Formats: sequence, structure tokens, C-alpha cells
Amino acid sequence: MCRVLNVESSIEDKIINYPFCEFCILVRLKQMHYLIAAFLLFSACQQQSKKNNIPDRSISSDEFKIHSPEFDSSFKTIHVFVALCDNKYQGIVPVPAAIGNGQDPDNNLYWGCGFGVRTYFSKSNQWTLIRKQKIDSIKMERLIFKHKTKNYYLIADAYNGKYIKQATIDFLQSCAGMMKDTIRINNKTIGIYGNAKLIAFVGHDGLMDFNLTNTYKNADGKRRDAIILACISKKYFSQHLQPTGARALVWSNGLMSPEAYTLHDAIATYMNDGNAEQVRNSAAEAYAKFQHCSKKAALGLLVSE
Repeated sequence: MCRVLNVESSIEDKIINYPFCEFCILVRLKQMHYLIAAFLLFSACQQQSKKNNIPDRSISSDEFKIHSPEFDSSFKTIHVFVALCDNKYQGIVPVPAAIGNGQDPDNNLYWGCGFGVRTYFSKSNQWTLIRKQKIDSIKMERLIFKHKTKNYYLIADAYNGKYIKQATIDFLQSCAGMMKDTIRINNKTIGIYGNAKLIAFVGHDGLMDFNLTNTYKNADGKRRDAIILACISKKYFSQHLQPTGARALVWSNGLMSPEAYTLHDAIATYMNDGNAEQVRNSAAEAYAKFQHCSKKAALGLLVSE
């Protein structure tokens, strides 16, 4: 089955659509009303691993200071880790250069494009963007959204694509409660990382390219919820997620397009106290709609624990 990835990217105020599937990339220019077809083999999950020698910056229990007790628990947090798509540093068949630069959040496939996390959530009628900030060369941008009707904040971090390994480590340490912190928003202290209720990872499945030697064991006895939108994420993440104690609400059995509409609709159901199956169902409905596939196929791809 061909799963299509529709990407709208704004570059110099021109909207360019890049539909992808596992076997083809179609570049569609709306302004010119024609299609330029360029067929590529999209087997990112089977590409030979790239040796980047990026250091493992896992945080040990001795060196990490937990900030968890002092935050406003009346507001719940969702923390999203986005590994920017990167032609150079990730084991993928290259996508068009404009959207595959892992050091350019503004035009990146998983962040600044039309179905990237920043753009999609910014346009949502459910969320209000209240802060946008640069952090460092690894976490290139942080967005803070407030839900318009519920006591939820959503924190989204865009990781430099070169540091996908660090994004993966930070995600797992947060799931385990090993990594915790707080931020101040509108005179409120909000919990992030392991202080979040729901933790999500979006991007390429880097565990196909590198190994993690540490074990991310639950540090505080709390069970968090997780969503992992990456290719074949159940197979590759399960051995690392299990010791964290986190519950996988949505992850994948096969190749997928980790675009923001799936995450957005899954979160909407989650905030309405939906159970794991209901969250999965909402994710599958969104995926089927935007990927133009059957809901049955989407349910076969997106599974829960």
C-alpha cells in the first residue's frame, strides 16, 4: 500500500506541496497548477546507518537535579520531542533539500512545513501559541501552547537533526521520570519533561541507526503516557520504553508519515479523558483522512500498548 505524505511548506511566501510515499515523491507546485513527478525509493527505515559519533549525553541520577515538587499541578502538560528531518545526519533516503535541513526549523518537514508541529498546532483552533524561544544548538526552538478551553499546556522542542540520538534519550529519560524540570508561564510554574502527563516523540526512528547502551528505568514510581510517531516504533522502542513504565497510547507497526495531524487529534481525545483505544482510534482517523487510505489500514499501522 502506498501511504502518501502531504507537506505544505512556506518558503519566501510561496507554498509548495511535497507529497511523499514509501516508493515515490511527487512535488506539486500549487501556484503553477501542475505536477512535477520525481520517483525515489523511500525506504528510510532500511537505509544503511550513518556513523555520526554523536556523544550520548544521558543524565545519571547523581548529576540530575529533579525540580518536580514545585509546580502548579492544576495545569497538565504535554511535552513533544521533535527530531528535525535531516538528509545529512540521519539514515534516510534524502528528501528535497529545502525540507530536509535538520538545522533549519523554519522549513523543516517535521516543524515548519504545513503539516509540521509548529505550523499545524499554530493554525489549530484549539491551541494558542504563547511563547516561541531559541534554546541552544541542540534544542533549536521551543514552543509553548495553551489549550483554549482546558488546563493543558503543550511544550514542543525542535531538536537539531544532527542530535536525533539526544532527542531520543531525552524522550526516554522523561518517560522514566529521570529527567524533570519546570518553566514559568504567566506567573505559573509548569512541569515539563518527566513532570508532563503525556510525552511524545515525532520524527525518524533513529533507533534503526544507533544503539542505546543505557537502561531508562522508572525513577519515581509514576506512570506516564507516551505517543511515538516514527517508523516501526513499536519494534524499536519497546525494549527501551518498557523499563520506563510509560504506557504507549500510539506507536507504529510499519513505515509511516509522522505528521502533526495524527498527534493533534490523538491529543484532543486524550484531553477529553479518552482511553488508549479511543486515542488510537482518533489518531488512525486523522491519518486515514490526510493519507487518503482506509481507516482499517491506519488502524493496522497505528497501534497501542
